[in-house]
Amino acid sequence: MNRECLMPVELLAPGEWADVAEICGDSTWVGRMAELGVRSGCRLQVIQPGTPCLLNVGGCRLCLRSEECMRVLVRPVAVAG
Repeated sequence: MNRECLMPVELLAPGEWADVAEICGDSTWVGRMAELGVRSGCRLQVIQPGTPCLLNVGGCRLCLRSEECMRVLVRPVAVAG
């Protein structure tokens, strides 16, 4: 996987969309994130950056702490709208 263009979701601006490329951490945490809809290949939007970070994932809102957002690596995408 090309990691050059990956960034933590925490660094995205409000309203910005991204595709999840990788979830870093222990298998329990990665599995829990997958249960919540955050898995490799999904698209999410940052509603509110910072701590806590508020995300739109599959039409649902998810709140993560800063250290958790640093473990979700994404590729920003341009969404027509």
